[in-house]
Amino acid sequence: MLPFHCAIVSGFGLFTGGINPRATAMIWRAGERPLVDDVKVQGGHGTTLADGSRFEPYNPNHTADTDVTKRWDGQFSSLWVTDNGGGTFNGLWTPNTYAHAGLYVSNTSTPGYVYEMSAEHHARAEIVLDGVRNWNFYAPQTEEEAGESRNAVALEVRNSRNILFANFHGYRVTRSIQPASSAVKLYGSTDIRFRNVHVNAESGFATCDDNGCGTYLRASKFPFENAISDVTRGGDVREREFAVLDITDATTTTPATVPMTPVSKLADGFHSIGGGAVDQHGKLYFIDRFFQRIHGWSDTGRLSVVADAPLDAVNLAVDGSGDLLVMSSDGPETTVYAIDPGAPNAVRPIAPGAVRGGSRARVALPGSFWNNGEFRDQYDPARDRFTTLGEMFARDMAVPRPREYVSPDGSLVLPAYRVWQQGPANHLGWRFSDLLDTYGWITGKVGERIHVINASENRTYSGLLGAGGAVGDLKPFAPRGGESVATGPNGRVYVANGQVFVYDPAGAEVGRIDVPDRPLQLLFGGEDGRTLYILTHHALYSARP
Repeated sequence: MLPFHCAIVSGFGLFTGGINPRATAMIWRAGERPLVDDVKVQGGHGTTLADGSRFEPYNPNHTADTDVTKRWDGQFSSLWVTDNGGGTFNGLWTPNTYAHAGLYVSNTSTPGYVYEMSAEHHARAEIVLDGVRNWNFYAPQTEEEAGESRNAVALEVRNSRNILFANFHGYRVTRSIQPASSAVKLYGSTDIRFRNVHVNAESGFATCDDNGCGTYLRASKFPFENAISDVTRGGDVREREFAVLDITDATTTTPATVPMTPVSKLADGFHSIGGGAVDQHGKLYFIDRFFQRIHGWSDTGRLSVVADAPLDAVNLAVDGSGDLLVMSSDGPETTVYAIDPGAPNAVRPIAPGAVRGGSRARVALPGSFWNNGEFRDQYDPARDRFTTLGEMFARDMAVPRPREYVSPDGSLVLPAYRVWQQGPANHLGWRFSDLLDTYGWITGKVGERIHVINASENRTYSGLLGAGGAVGDLKPFAPRGGESVATGPNGRVYVANGQVFVYDPAGAEVGRIDVPDRPLQLLFGGEDGRTLYILTHHALYSARP
């Protein structure tokens, strides 16, 4: 029998039940040499029962357990290392929704080494360190579910130092329905080292339906807004993918460059706005999706409520007559309808028809796309190479859609991109498409050169707009992509990617506009067309670049 300081604990499951207040599955106080290997914590989403069936942890709305006496976040952490505990932890899966964290490490300076841990589906935090020194995490993965993890952070580090997170993946599921500020939050900590960080909220999907079999990359509007927030120093890291970052006592939060123009907050208090568009007079319209409201903003009328019918609006555009063309997430293939902002209760559904050749109408299409080839074979054996992200994007963007929605006055068309359905066709299921997943649409006329974003590649392209929303002759324009792109009246191009980056017409970066919150959609409007409207999840800003 091994002495305790050399103990090996391997190959078992732990379950504390759903009705067991303040329980913890494992308390660990052993030193640096012992090993905990291949341990699965049961409870909540991700639990497999003895007969191989899956445990159902949700009520129909995914807001609580099916059994109301089983309280989410009602127990201590599943794995608790404390009192100078340490050692090596390998291959652990800890997704117990009833616990407040998957791993909680406290009050220890004994070295710890964590390899390939997956901590998922908690309501508050996945991994918590408090008063910890000398720990290394290699390939930790966290996952926030749409129901229980709406407010959770991936990593919370308090009063700790000499900590390494290498190959960290912080993921929020594509079905997420509300914003979250940061994957990592630091409190009173220093010498925290990050290597190879990836924070995202998109994943592949394969299905067969009435439109045939295929694959699609679902992209959520709600990844973590920031990769890291240092609460003590008051700084955020908005880059979601980077190789190296050390946070020490010498770390500063001063911007590296001086912003080119200030921003003004016009309105706030929203849940999650987006889907904006500007009419011919410069008035801005946008949607607060959670409250199912369409708002308006103008310099004279300020903020207004245009419509609040419960029609699941997601994105919109404005035709030449001032009517709003709105896409709703309701229905198996979504629903498109038109409303007059002055009489919004008269809803006019629009069915898609064949694309009209030779039309002079403006074409609305997504401003950003996710396209990385997941769930599809990208290997070409004849040439012994894989298709690049840029090649995938050019290939798929060149394909016209055979159907389109036409606004009541015929001045605006919306190509009918394929809709991918997961779950029921009502509010209990999810729909994904390029038109839904983008933060907003751009418009142009056939034959014009427009700018679009390949978010998978984090790059902005220019291309020629064709019928059916096809975009050809793609040329790399800027080495940043992100959430949105807008072209100003002076020809400069503005890209939302953590902040607003500004490029001249040739693609050279000329400056940056800093916004207090992460910018998600950019549009030019106002009475003279020179006001840059900046939509974030919770607030509306403007700038005059």
